[in-house]
Amino acid sequence: MNILFISDNFPPERNAAASRVYERACYWVKWGHEVTVITCAPNFPEGKLFSGYKNKFYQVEYLHGIRVVRVKTFIAENKGFFLRILDAISFTIPAVIATLFQRRPDVIVATSPSFFAAVSAFIAAKLRKRPFIFEVSDLWPASIIGVGAMRESFIIRFFEKLELFLYQHANEIIVLSPAFKTNLVLRHVIEDKIHVEMNGVDITKYSPRPRDNELAMRYQIAPEDFVIGYLGTHGMAHALENVLYAAELLKEKSNIRFMFVGAGATRESLVQIAKEKSLMNVTFVVAQAKEHMANFWSLCNFALVHLKNSPVFGEVIPSKIFEAMGMGLPILIAAPAGVAVSLVESEKVGVSVPAEDPHSLATTIRYYCDNQDLLKPLAEKSYQRAPYHSREQQARSFLKILEKYVKY
Repeated sequence: MNILFISDNFPPERNAAASRVYERACYWVKWGHEVTVITCAPNFPEGKLFSGYKNKFYQVEYLHGIRVVRVKTFIAENKGFFLRILDAISFTIPAVIATLFQRRPDVIVATSPSFFAAVSAFIAAKLRKRPFIFEVSDLWPASIIGVGAMRESFIIRFFEKLELFLYQHANEIIVLSPAFKTNLVLRHVIEDKIHVEMNGVDITKYSPRPRDNELAMRYQIAPEDFVIGYLGTHGMAHALENVLYAAELLKEKSNIRFMFVGAGATRESLVQIAKEKSLMNVTFVVAQAKEHMANFWSLCNFALVHLKNSPVFGEVIPSKIFEAMGMGLPILIAAPAGVAVSLVESEKVGVSVPAEDPHSLATTIRYYCDNQDLLKPLAEKSYQRAPYHSREQQARSFLKILEKYVKY
């Protein structure tokens, strides 16, 4: 099968979309399929080209058998609505043009949250007379309103019409959350073409391991320290300033440490808040290569998942939940009531606290720090459940949906 995938995030970028597309594609190539990914020069989230790359009109490389075609785009840091939109829109036409120079695929697939990658895929599918498959990892533009980047307006209403147009014209829709399917069905999208394929973890790369002593020494983490780890994008959707407020409430507990690993739109402001509050119990680590993340997870006693208190974020399931499960870590989730909280609670892999509630967060952390034996059954259950959310399983399920179009 020849699969053409359009995604404006791809390794060496480290965000969830890049990892998801790449890790599944590795399995597809391993199983004998041909995969081409149309993307841009890696620059997310800082808006700076990664070392060794240029922002050229057309360049080709191969990563583990995946043909990667990179096109020239406007590059902007992951801050501010209009620059980010311009960045995303600038990918649309170059991506379509690039598809015309690829061997005719069996299917053309696009993934969000880059909404305009789906626009590219729709146009390319029409030009190449191929099926268009839309993977929805984020309900866009609802998420823009959810983070407070924009209010209801003519522009938002236009994007919503375009969003529905893409849903209606996709041959198949694959969503990462059951709540997304409910949302689309309520908006009169045909239910039979919507498939729920939740995110997952590559369990060959994430597994329980002893604390990395070299890293612990580098970041001055003592053996007795109780580490709350937030590993991932520091974005507007995560409301991470509330974690710092919780850290302030726990300053008297000298063995409680907060570790942030990653980059994003709010990282600089978070570092500034921590400095102003003299939070010596908080450590910030720059974004790390994907292959090093398991070592940082090994430093953690609790894997923190934190989301803004908005109904739209009650519908998402952050990928870091599955990474933590692969590592056999208990999860502490602070999010609106919804699918992610239900997943953590129903699978008994962690505990939840209300979203954007520093006092509840601090109280819960203090309690489990003082009663660490209670974390062991959560950690064991987390590791036991990880294989049910493996990336390989997700890749197989996704492929079954695509294979129906081989003789299209």
